[in-house]
Amino acid sequence: MSGLIVITYFGVFLAAIIAAFIVELLVVALYPNVSVPQQHPVRKTKISHAEPSPSCIRQDVSFNVEGNRISAWLYLPDDLSSPVPCIVMAHGLGATKDMGLDLYATRFRDAGMAVLAFDYRHLGESEGEPRQLVWIPYQLQDYAAAVEYVRSLREIDGKRVALWGTSLSGGHVLVTAARDDSIACASAQCPMLDGAAASHEQLHRLGIKYALRMVGHAQRDLVRSWLGLSPHRIPIVGRPGTIALMADEDAWNTFAELASEDFVNEACARIAIRIDKYRPVSYLNKIKCPVLLQVCDYDFALPPKVVEVAARKLGGLARIIRYPIGHFDIYHGAHFETAVNHQIQFFKERLFKG
Repeated sequence: MSGLIVITYFGVFLAAIIAAFIVELLVVALYPNVSVPQQHPVRKTKISHAEPSPSCIRQDVSFNVEGNRISAWLYLPDDLSSPVPCIVMAHGLGATKDMGLDLYATRFRDAGMAVLAFDYRHLGESEGEPRQLVWIPYQLQDYAAAVEYVRSLREIDGKRVALWGTSLSGGHVLVTAARDDSIACASAQCPMLDGAAASHEQLHRLGIKYALRMVGHAQRDLVRSWLGLSPHRIPIVGRPGTIALMADEDAWNTFAELASEDFVNEACARIAIRIDKYRPVSYLNKIKCPVLLQVCDYDFALPPKVVEVAARKLGGLARIIRYPIGHFDIYHGAHFETAVNHQIQFFKERLFKG
C-alpha cells in the first residue's frame, strides 16, 4: 500500500512539473511586447582581396524545393566543349550568396569549373515563409535539391559534382556527402562539426546569463511557431554583450564587411536551441569521397577534440589543413587567398584527375 502511495505522489509531482513547464512556455510565448533591439552592420570598408565579378559571367537561375523558388547564381567556364565539373555552394549561419560567395565562385570558374551558389529557403532572394528562418533540415534539403538541379544541366558532368561549405554550411556539405555517394568531393572551410561542442564553447565564452536569455528567446519563437503565431526574431550578429546568435566583435566586423546594404540582420530565434543537436561529425564515417577540412586553430566553434574525431572517422579520405587564425579571419585578405588557393588545388586534383 505504501508503495502505491509513493507512486501516486510521484505521479502527481511529475504532472505538476509538466504543467508548470507548459505554463512557463505559454507565458514566454504569449507575453506581449517582447522584442530585441535591432542591430545593423554597416559596410564601412571595401573587401581588400577582390571585388565582385561582373554579372555577365554568371546567370541568375532558380530551382524549386517544396514549392518554393530557390534563387541561385550559375557560373560557367569559357570552355564548354564538353560537360564540366560543378561546385555547389551556400553560405553559413544566416548569410546569403551576395556576402562574398562571388569571390570564391569566380576563382573556381576561372580554374575551369562551373559553380552554383544559392540562397537557402527563407533567406536572401529565395522564397519561403516565415522570412529569416534558419532551419537545418530545410537547408540540407536545399543542398540536395541544388545538387540534383546541376546534374540536370547539359553543361554539367553529373559524375563530377562537388560541394563547398563554410561555417554552418561546412557541416551541411559533409552531411550531404554522407547521404549522396555520387558526390565527387567536398570542401569544408572552418566547418561547424559538432553543435553540442560549439555550444559548450559558447557558454564558456559568454556565460550562463547569456545562455539563459537565448533559451528564453528561442523558446518564445518555437512555441509561437507551434501555435501558428508570428515569429520572434533576434539579430544574427551583434556587438559583444548584446542578444544575437553571434554576439562577437569578429563576427560583427566580418558581416559589416561582407553584407550588402539590404542585408537583414535577423533570424527566427528557435535555431538557438536546435543548433546544439546538429552533429555533422556523426555522419563522417558514411562519407566515401575525398574531403578537404580547413581548420582555424582558434575557432571557437571547432574545438581540437572534434577535429581529432573527424580525422579518425575520415581516415585517408581527409586532407586537413590548419591555419593559425580565428573563425572569421579566413574570409579576409591574405588568409582568404591562402585558403581559396588550397581549395582550387584540391578541386582541380579531384575533379580533373585522369
